[in-house]
Amino acid sequence: MSGDPLAELAARLQAVCVARGLTVATAESCTGGLVAHVLTEVPGSSAYVRGGIVAYADDVKTAQLGVPAEILAGHGAVSAPVASAMAEGARSRLGASLAVSVTGVAGPAGGSPAKPVGLVFIAVAGEGPTEVHRFLWDGDRTHNKRASARAAIELLLARAGDGAGASGGADAGGGR
Repeated sequence: MSGDPLAELAARLQAVCVARGLTVATAESCTGGLVAHVLTEVPGSSAYVRGGIVAYADDVKTAQLGVPAEILAGHGAVSAPVASAMAEGARSRLGASLAVSVTGVAGPAGGSPAKPVGLVFIAVAGEGPTEVHRFLWDGDRTHNKRASARAAIELLLARAGDGAGASGGADAGGGR
């Protein structure tokens, strides 16, 4: 685990959540379960991780996470409203204190002028109003997925009260 920044963040999140009695759920699209994987790589993660839903297809977002079809139709899967609905759905359906969602265009294909490769929305629900953050990563598919997972865990840490904030995204002055 040492040396992997994602694993180190996950260990910090686990310590904070266990100390505060918080539980976590994930709803992932473009990261394909990477956030849940990283969280559960830390021994003892069953003390706070409730579960995760990989909702790659729009119909799965609707059926499993309760994302309204009209939000998907009106905004597209890669959007702040969908990210928000995904996080809220995961929190509700998995019974967690906090939930994080990730939806975006990992690449190398699938982008458009309006939604380029590397565009990702990450939402955190619970312990206050749902917040959505926009990122624009500038790497390849693996980099974009790992950067998104890192930002998701950092946002969970911040919401759990650790004080960490997501870094490296368009909102933070990074990205492309």
